[in-house]
Amino acid sequence: MPVSEGIVLRYNRSTEVATVPAFVQPSSEHNLIERACCGERTALAELYLRYADTIYRYLYYRTADEALAEDLTAEVFLRVLEGIGSYNERGIPFLAWLYRIARARLVDHWRRAGRRPVVPLDEKLPDETADIEAALDRIWSSQYLAELLQMLTDDQQQVIILRFIEDLSIAEVAQVLGKSKGAVKSLQHRALRRLGRLLRTDERAQSGSNS
Repeated sequence: MPVSEGIVLRYNRSTEVATVPAFVQPSSEHNLIERACCGERTALAELYLRYADTIYRYLYYRTADEALAEDLTAEVFLRVLEGIGSYNERGIPFLAWLYRIARARLVDHWRRAGRRPVVPLDEKLPDETADIEAALDRIWSSQYLAELLQMLTDDQQQVIILRFIEDLSIAEVAQVLGKSKGAVKSLQHRALRRLGRLLRTDERAQSGSNS
């Protein structure tokens, strides 16, 4: 009998969920995954408790929509329940696998609903990424940041979320995205420049409206 049979998932961000940093506790996780692959529901539940909030945050910052992020999080873990038996941890870390499932669910949603076009990146922006990172530090947890991220390309969004919200290293992000470390660094650089331009434009607009 499939391990997902009879299970109804509904993620709610108000639920108390114990999250853990990315790519940690490998021995404990290995044991949980082995048990989950054998259909043990308590192991599946613990994996959910560990990672549901992390996946929700990723999806929220990709969509800027709390309700949609909750629905997609539930879809992700339903897919996990259905596919855990085929997961091979020697390929990619479990969390990287979750991010890939989350992105696939998001792409399916965009395909069904359509997605607004992304504003093109201005390649001639000055290199001020250090100042931009400092400015972004003040808004990491805000709805404003989620809205700003919608103006980036798909890959740029993922790099910013994984690097600065989930605190993954360049190497870990490269593993999640299936890209080289050099490509991730380039995406990060361009994304920060783009966000900096958006922040400066917004500051000028606010100054004009207050004058």
